[in-house]
Amino acid sequence: MIEMTKRLLAKPTPLEMVVKELVEAQRSKLEAESALDYAYSMVEYNTQRIERLKRRVTELQGEQA
Repeated sequence: MIEMTKRLLAKPTPLEMVVKELVEAQRSKLEAESALDYAYSMVEYNTQRIERLKRRVTELQGEQA
């Protein structure tokens, strides 16, 4: 129990600190990649939506003529 408490209270080594920072950087990169995937999907979705709506406007304008 005392040894466990000592380990919990001990300062991390430089290696442990670097490994922890590396893991955090990898996690942040994965989150950013997911956000990028989402953003690209939203751009594609809205591009298709715009094209669909433009076609519909053309169709409706043709019906009015």
